Amino acid sequence: MAMVKNESLARTVMFICFGTAILSVAIHWRITTTQGQFKKPASTVVSRPGDVYTGSLGETAFGASTPPTKTSQRASQTKSSVTESHNNADTVNQNVALTTNTPQKSQKNTSSGEEKKSIFSQIFQQNKSSNQSGSNQKQVVVDLSDRRTYVYQGDLVVASYPIAVGKKGWETPTGTFVVDDMQHDPIWRHPITGKVFPAGSDSPLGERWIGFWSDGRNQIGFHGTPDVHLLGTAISHGCLRMRNADVRLLYDQVGIGTTVVVRE
Repeated sequence: MAMVKNESLARTVMFICFGTAILSVAIHWRITTTQGQFKKPASTVVSRPGDVYTGSLGETAFGASTPPTKTSQRASQTKSSVTESHNNADTVNQNVALTTNTPQKSQKNTSSGEEKKSIFSQIFQQNKSSNQSGSNQKQVVVDLSDRRTYVYQGDLVVASYPIAVGKKGWETPTGTFVVDDMQHDPIWRHPITGKVFPAGSDSPLGERWIGFWSDGRNQIGFHGTPDVHLLGTAISHGCLRMRNADVRLLYDQVGIGTTVVVRE
């Protein structure tokens, strides 16, 4: 009877131990399985100091378990300082750029204003020169019926001289011409006889010659004359005779290219 009780007790103890062992194995397997579910690949774990991994409750506990070291904090502070310095430098550069660009803009505006002013000045000067050249332009008008020569400066008569004109058959040609030949103390060749008269105050051409017409052989123009008593008559071979004093003045008032208008 005692034997049977001991065997029953031993079996009970054995079953308890065996059950305990199985339970321990089951608990260990469960814990291992649960830890495996919470683990993540290395690439998904937050490793940078100061970063926070956003996930489930267990993942947050695993990711934030290691605080940043002093070296990492120092590096972070240094990086932050460099960033602030760089930002400050950018701000300073922007301020400098703004300060520098302001005078340049002013200079550009000033330069543009000066260019416009220069252009307007040139136009004004050109118009002024044109007006002056138009108002100062001289021309000589010969009135054959009045036997006078008029010097115009623009619309104003600045001088008038008595003349002798061409006789019948040798009439002074009418029209608009330009002065093309000017001479001091000219030598005259008679158009019919061909005789040459030397220069001088007693020369038939006097002291000045201002030619404005030619047919290739003969020429017509203003010239002086010693025969001042013939002024106001039609006596020449087409030329316009003047006093020597008057032709000297006219010589100074005109030039090559001056317009000469001869009218009846």
